[in-house]
Amino acid sequence: MPINQNVFSSVAAWRRRAVSRAVHRGARWVREAAAVSAERPGPYRFRRIGPGTRLAFPQGTVFGDPWIEIGDYCIIARDVTLTAGMMPDLDLGPEPILTLGNGVVLGRGSHVIADVRLTIGDDCFFGPGVYVTTTNHSYDDPEVPIGKQWPRSEPVAIGPGGWIGTGAVILPGARLGRNVVVAAGAVVRGEVPDHAVVAGAPARIVRRWDPQQGWQPPLRTPTPVPIPEGVTPQDLLALEAWQDAAAGEG
Repeated sequence: MPINQNVFSSVAAWRRRAVSRAVHRGARWVREAAAVSAERPGPYRFRRIGPGTRLAFPQGTVFGDPWIEIGDYCIIARDVTLTAGMMPDLDLGPEPILTLGNGVVLGRGSHVIADVRLTIGDDCFFGPGVYVTTTNHSYDDPEVPIGKQWPRSEPVAIGPGGWIGTGAVILPGARLGRNVVVAAGAVVRGEVPDHAVVAGAPARIVRRWDPQQGWQPPLRTPTPVPIPEGVTPQDLLALEAWQDAAAGEG
């Protein structure tokens, strides 16, 4: 009897592994087939989607796509919302509403909501859950529910080379300069100059680059040392093995 139980248990375990492998293969196929690119735009009619760009599956809410421009070699993670206009099926005129530059990376679950002009410069990197919007609710009339009052909209511009941390919120009217760092969870409004670090809610400048004095206040960590040109992954693995061996001998 124990032998039969072992046999049945082994068969059941093999079946579970086989089903699991099949499900994962199917899910991988779906993710690949349903990703959006210039060659395979799926159901969308973007004004432009550049070569090398990929929107991972599943996509978040996407509408107003004829007024959305996406540059070359962008990475749009899964569940990212991209919208132009307050609702689908509006005629927004001849000009683009939402423009992503080349090399933009939008982290998983981010939302980019453009009711009026919104631009994101080249090589901007967003962490997960970033929220960027050109529209905010108004509450002028104390007698009318806030959700029923007509919202206010202002253009947003994020300069090239920025890093927007996880969970940051970029509010209507924000204008971020070049190579700006927005700390995780920051709430940004107004103008942020080039080469600044902002943090907090509302966000304030906590560090800036000075051409004569460098970063002020000074950085607390040493500058990272880049990998020399020409070093291959195999070289790094060999170095790691040598370091482990040397540590074992010590």
